[in-house]
Amino acid sequence: MNHLRLEIICWSCLLIAMAVSTEAASVWKLPTAQMVYEDLEKCRQESLEEDAHTLRCLVKKIGLWTDESGYNARRIAKIFAAHNQMEELMLVVEHCNQKEQDTSHLDDWAFLAYRCATSGQFGHWVKEFMSPKEVER
Repeated sequence: MNHLRLEIICWSCLLIAMAVSTEAASVWKLPTAQMVYEDLEKCRQESLEEDAHTLRCLVKKIGLWTDESGYNARRIAKIFAAHNQMEELMLVVEHCNQKEQDTSHLDDWAFLAYRCATSGQFGHWVKEFMSPKEVER
């Protein structure tokens, strides 16, 4: 009987955790270049200008990274949906995320996966998104 009660409690906790994570995922909003610049400044100060740590801090703040699974390819693709290559972009991000996955060195994982994913066309889109003409500093 105690075993059954424990199992019910465990399943209840799991369902609650899933509901909370689903709710958190549903309130995510597309970041603007202005939001990214503001969060970038905060992260630079927190990480003492160390590039890999700054990048991981930033992508966590804007909801594109978790330490458990790395980059959220779907969210990244939504930011660049206007380029009509969401599927391809998601494949690139997922490939680089898996290729560079290193849960014992999270900053390096974030940095190397970013560098991998932005080495092609996606890198040009990121530069365009962050161009000064879109952001008033």
